[in-house]
Amino acid sequence: MSFQTCMSFFLLLNTKEEILKNVGNQTVVDSHGYYGSQWLPDTCPRCMQCDTKFDFITRKHHCRRCGRCFCDKCCSQKVALPRMCFVDPVRQCAECSLISQKEVEFYDKQLKVLTAGGTFLVKVDSSEISETMVCRLSNNHRYLFLDGESHFEVELSRISSMQVLTEGSTPGGGSLRASGMVLQYKPPGSLNLQQLHMDTADDKRVASAWLAAMHKAAKLLYESRDQ
Repeated sequence: MSFQTCMSFFLLLNTKEEILKNVGNQTVVDSHGYYGSQWLPDTCPRCMQCDTKFDFITRKHHCRRCGRCFCDKCCSQKVALPRMCFVDPVRQCAECSLISQKEVEFYDKQLKVLTAGGTFLVKVDSSEISETMVCRLSNNHRYLFLDGESHFEVELSRISSMQVLTEGSTPGGGSLRASGMVLQYKPPGSLNLQQLHMDTADDKRVASAWLAAMHKAAKLLYESRDQ
């Protein structure tokens, strides 16, 4: 899967310096001018889930995630939606609320793992020399920082692909464990792709958890690509 789309997810996490705005009755964070999906017009005559006709008693509601029109029964879930910069839990349809719940879990758990970092043996391109480095997501969620005897940064928006490597038993003999990662990215000022190969080192449990969090982030973006 291309990792390029995943960058927008991380970039939207950085809301510390942004300004709160009101959109309708909802408070959102003004982050890169992005407020979510385009809402369908209020002229929508029926619920797009159960096909109930809207009238004075059966009011229409817009799902804050997909922007489609639903009756109250089909759009009653209120879930946090930090991906679209809403501050408080907002009304969503059943399908969207399930995806948003997974994103909330990512924000609450996996993001902390990514910013804490893990220790890896790192090789650049075809070099046979590896260096022990700590890799972590920057506090503004825009870079991967790698620190060892040397230091360098990988800007997330310049990553073109990501592959998480696994090891462990075959199906039926136990679960697989993340053991490494291969990134391809374009360094600043270069048009050529550079490859970064990372293998777990030292505390493999922590490093594997970091890799698993990166994999969950990419998977989450893949599942919500149409939302």
